[in-house]
Amino acid sequence: MSHQEQKLSKSLTTRHVTMISIGGVIGAGLFVGSGAIIQSTGPAAILSYVLGGLVVVLVMRMLGEMAVLNPDSGSFSTYAHQAIGPWAGYTIGWLYWFNWVIIVAIEATLVGSYIHDWVPAIPVWVGSLSLTLLMTVTNIYSVKAYGEFEYWLALIKVVAIVAFLGVGVLMIFGVMPGVDAPGLSNITGNGGFFPQGISPVFLSVVFITFSLVGSEVAAIAAGESDNPEKNVVRAINSVVLRILIFFIGSVTILVTVLPWDAQDLLKTPYASVFDMAGLPAAGQVMNIVIFISLLSVLNSGLYTSSRMLYSLAQKKEAPRIFLQVNKKGVPFWAVLASTSFAYICAMFKFISPDKMFVFLANSAGGVCMLVYIFIAISHIRLRRRIEKETPEKLKVKMWLFPYLTYLTILVLIGIFIAQAFIDDMRLQFYLTSLITIFVIGSYFLFYRKERTLSAVEKNQTKEVI
Repeated sequence: MSHQEQKLSKSLTTRHVTMISIGGVIGAGLFVGSGAIIQSTGPAAILSYVLGGLVVVLVMRMLGEMAVLNPDSGSFSTYAHQAIGPWAGYTIGWLYWFNWVIIVAIEATLVGSYIHDWVPAIPVWVGSLSLTLLMTVTNIYSVKAYGEFEYWLALIKVVAIVAFLGVGVLMIFGVMPGVDAPGLSNITGNGGFFPQGISPVFLSVVFITFSLVGSEVAAIAAGESDNPEKNVVRAINSVVLRILIFFIGSVTILVTVLPWDAQDLLKTPYASVFDMAGLPAAGQVMNIVIFISLLSVLNSGLYTSSRMLYSLAQKKEAPRIFLQVNKKGVPFWAVLASTSFAYICAMFKFISPDKMFVFLANSAGGVCMLVYIFIAISHIRLRRRIEKETPEKLKVKMWLFPYLTYLTILVLIGIFIAQAFIDDMRLQFYLTSLITIFVIGSYFLFYRKERTLSAVEKNQTKEVI
């Protein structure tokens, strides 16, 4: 069998896919970012997380419906190709690939910084390169190695959050020795539930929705699992539970235990709660958990970007070399290309941190919202097509279709446009919009012409025959 004819491995198990979907959501954004959200909104941060979580849950439900019908390593890029047109699949595929390699670059530099803090003799770039290479080797060795690595990294994050939830509940109910129960004083006192007013609550939803991105990786991974249909359903259904427990549950504990205006405590909110409970070395333990979170995202980023590149090559929208897979069913050239590009981007952090690196980070920053908008539009079109042709195949259904899908599209567009009115996100909005126009233009300039030429050649061949 030639390289081009080989298929991706199907060696991920249900436990791998389930833990990949859990790990996709729990990033450093939860452990660190939640403190900034609480400071800006007060106890009403709970409401912000409920609204942000709901948006992601609805998008994942739509994606789940499509993924059960057609599990594919290209996932939403393939669905956009089928539902909207080749230009949409091409655009969202390349943007998503670009988004993930930039995330890998950012995580790599952060991982290097942590190693440098612990062992000052190791320069940031050495730690960054070493762990990126380790993750690359893991990804190239086999998809099972990636799944196993991700399983244990995600499990450590889950154990940390479950421990935090347990400690928090004991503190709230006054069961933790040496800790006075805070009651509802931090929620009802000190300015009440909305100390900063209602507008920061909705503003925070924008930041939260961006920090919750990552669940969709499960739909890509399910395409390489031993039972795609079952694993997609399980992963998508568990999104609701994960967001409810890990995000909304832990933020509820944070606002109950910590005063919303305690800036020092909210810099590292999870470590602060463990410290208040009298647990030794809480800060250092949480630093290790955050480091593992970064490593997990780095690992997933290399996997996801390579599979998107492979899918684009399948549709002849990327060089055919990215279709080549090794004996373990891994698209090794796609992994190497994604790693190389990510590390070139990471080098800009050391060469041009204030210009080039900021430019790249902001160019990819808003891509996830565009991906979600494309998922929702693809869902409407494919659902209508299936209802006409083979309605019996609909095993997972989006709730209140089509009204809830239309509402989600409006909210997602609102979140994307809102970036233009937020100082910290304005540059991100313009650069992401610019890069999107560039990618769409590249399709019509190069690939559409190629498709037209190949179609003409086929017709000429038929005429000759």
